[in-house]
Amino acid sequence: MNTIDNSPMDDRAQTVLETVTELQQQLNRSLQQLSPERLKVVADFAAYLANTESEAATQDLLAIPGLLERIQQNQLTPKSQYTNWRNLRSDV
Repeated sequence: MNTIDNSPMDDRAQTVLETVTELQQQLNRSLQQLSPERLKVVADFAAYLANTESEAATQDLLAIPGLLERIQQNQLTPKSQYTNWRNLRSDV
């Protein structure tokens, strides 16, 4: 008989997933009740929030010392100098 060991991390991830699903369902129910004008306001606000979150993530990445320079250097590296990861690790 197979038993699954649910670690606390798995439980938390499941709880977050359930909470997100519940919030999405609640939001969908509310959206169905809105007028087209109000729906447009919600869509604009959601786009604003998504853009703000994306911008914050970009700023977090840009704050990593040397990251941009490393990315630019990697882009200049000829593809012939790359090694296929399957050749490096056969166990993955």
